[in-house]
Amino acid sequence: MKNTYTIFLAMTGLLLVALTNQCQNKSVVTGAVPATETIITNPEEKGPVISISFQKGRFHNHPLMAIWVEDTSGRFIQNIYVAESIAKGVFRHADNSRGQWMPGEIRRPAALPYWGHKWGIRADDGLYLPTPKNPLPDAVSGPTPQGDFIIWSRLADTTLQVFRVMLEINQSWDWNEYWTNNKFPDDKDYKTSSQPALVYSATMDLTKGIREAEMQVIGRSHYSGKDGNLYTDLATLTTALQIAKSIKVTCSGDAAKLHPSNTR
Repeated sequence: MKNTYTIFLAMTGLLLVALTNQCQNKSVVTGAVPATETIITNPEEKGPVISISFQKGRFHNHPLMAIWVEDTSGRFIQNIYVAESIAKGVFRHADNSRGQWMPGEIRRPAALPYWGHKWGIRADDGLYLPTPKNPLPDAVSGPTPQGDFIIWSRLADTTLQVFRVMLEINQSWDWNEYWTNNKFPDDKDYKTSSQPALVYSATMDLTKGIREAEMQVIGRSHYSGKDGNLYTDLATLTTALQIAKSIKVTCSGDAAKLHPSNTR
């Protein structure tokens, strides 16, 4: 009887070990760590190669964003990536007149106003936004990534040594106790933005060997896109500050990453 009990305990132990290993292996196979999407822009340019590695935060939920490069005086140089809805002026869920959501033109001046004014091209309706008739090129636009992503891009200016990489991000309907749904009841543009867009920045200085930096939030945009100013008071922002967990910029010079076979 004693030997039988000992054998039973040994077999039970082996079974538990096997089940534990199976569970551990399953977590790896099913992707406990989410895949990182790769996006390539400006592959035909000849300047420095940069990458922007974005890790989503706790409150990431289909945000719109724009990434661009400017000089240290704030002068716009070139676009790196702009969310397709803004870049083309067409949103996938815009027209519900036929009983189901269809793509259609929507003007969203509150979405990314800091970028829009930096970009500086004014449409016929007075807004600093692309239109379906005058969209941004495919080389700098694409669908908004659903999770973590890395963008590989190339600058047009081959002599550029010191520059800032900028990112503006906005998530619709992320209300909080300060930015409430009825805060500006007569401002329809505000209602599409909720908490204002956040602006991040990182500086690359190749003359000093600074080729990597974590992007830091430097301010917010106007809550309804009425201007292109940078507002530095972030005390009223809450969940918007957790759309992104980490954004890292690297100037690697690895042109191989821009090969078309590496696109998403």
